[in-house]
Amino acid sequence: MSSLSLRNVGVIAHTPLFQNLNLVIGAGDRLGLVAGNGAGKSTLLKCLAGLAEPTHGDIVRSRGLCVALVEQDVPESLLDLSFHDVLHRALAPDEREGQDWRVAMVLDEFETPTDLRALPLRALSGGWQRLALIARAWITQPDMLLLDEPTNHLDLEKLFKLETWINNAGYTAPIVVASHDRDFLDACTNRTLFLRPEESVSFAHSYRRARDLLEAHDAAAQAQREKTLREVKRLRQSAQELRNVGINSGSDAAQVKSAQIKRRADALEQTARSLYRERPGEIRLGNRGTHARVLAALENVTVEAPDGRRLFAIPKLDVAQGERIVVLGRNGAGKSQFLRLLHRAMTGAEGMPGIRVSPSLALGYVDQDMRQLPERATAHEVVLSRFRLGDQRSRAVLAEAGFSIERQNLPIAKLSPGQKARLGLLALRLSEPNFYLMDEPTNHVDIPGREQLEGEILDAEATCIVVSHDRSFIKAIGTRFLLVDRGRLKEIDGPEEFYRTMLG
Repeated sequence: MSSLSLRNVGVIAHTPLFQNLNLVIGAGDRLGLVAGNGAGKSTLLKCLAGLAEPTHGDIVRSRGLCVALVEQDVPESLLDLSFHDVLHRALAPDEREGQDWRVAMVLDEFETPTDLRALPLRALSGGWQRLALIARAWITQPDMLLLDEPTNHLDLEKLFKLETWINNAGYTAPIVVASHDRDFLDACTNRTLFLRPEESVSFAHSYRRARDLLEAHDAAAQAQREKTLREVKRLRQSAQELRNVGINSGSDAAQVKSAQIKRRADALEQTARSLYRERPGEIRLGNRGTHARVLAALENVTVEAPDGRRLFAIPKLDVAQGERIVVLGRNGAGKSQFLRLLHRAMTGAEGMPGIRVSPSLALGYVDQDMRQLPERATAHEVVLSRFRLGDQRSRAVLAEAGFSIERQNLPIAKLSPGQKARLGLLALRLSEPNFYLMDEPTNHVDIPGREQLEGEILDAEATCIVVSHDRSFIKAIGTRFLLVDRGRLKEIDGPEEFYRTMLG
């Protein structure tokens, strides 16, 4: 049976990412790897794949173990290859001849449309690129499959397709998944590892049940710490009293006993380790407020593709203050084009036919790729120039959002996708809007950040129109649900109706 064992494994990068990690991954395991951005998930996956070495500890692989890692980014060398050739070249050179049937079988397994199979990877959507990388790893028939943020860029249809594929994969080889998608982790895993700098914690359950157990674990640890610190305080008081007795009476025995009790208190205090606390960068939203009841009204509006093709029609839509509208639809239906149309209407000097906007509307806009951020500027320059907070205050708000001084001075192009997302959301908050247009705002945001964003949207009583594939996020914030279907925008009772069509 193929397996992989970690013995006291740790990685230090300036500070510890994780340490003393002991874990066995074997047949049938579907392990969810959970941690904040930059906390070591990708590093651990590379160590498991043999592409990086841990700072200390040992990783023991069963003899001949074949591990395939699907990283987040498409290698440059693959972009000009067709979908078919990406899979074909993944096979060993001596196995490629006469193996087109294997390629076709895997393409069929991933339900790849015929017209996409001959296209180069760079011509495919981000979602199909992700599936191509997974299919490329799968065709090698690995003994263990490692997936790093596999749901990034996937629309709901492909997300359900990936979930179905993982759950129906006809083999027992283990899969390790690093993801921030809570529903995906629940659907596809049976174990969860919470990666932490001091003590990582694992449970034989999928994410949400494991999260409940983790909270109970942390509560018990907190109670034990408080009990230990109370005992430390009592011992130190006793030691001080004995020391005073020894000094006043000249008793050496009392002084010796005092020193012994103090050493015991010091040793006990060492066992009362500080508890781990998630420290996501602050994601906070503001609400400038308005007295207008309806902030935007649309009537007989047509949404078009960049090439002028008609995508769908909007007979009538009023957006009232406090409404949180989620727009659903299949990939390519025009959801992002709809938000871009609204963005142009709300920021242009002249109005657009069929779209009326309240004069008191103050817009905040988030593009799913954070293209509103200038790549060459630094995070500090963006905050300083756009919002005129002054140098010291600009650095302070960036620090609150999780940016160290070093990262504040890096060009935005060199920030990780998660850091770009946090900067985009920070800029959104600092603009103090009363109306939000958000296209995939949780892309690359970790679980604590997603939950914080949900809470801020609710607490700010934000008015917003949102496009998102994060089912937990949609459920948490949505008050109205619009579906783009058969060339029209219609209102539905909830997202479940749309999800059923994806599964059917």
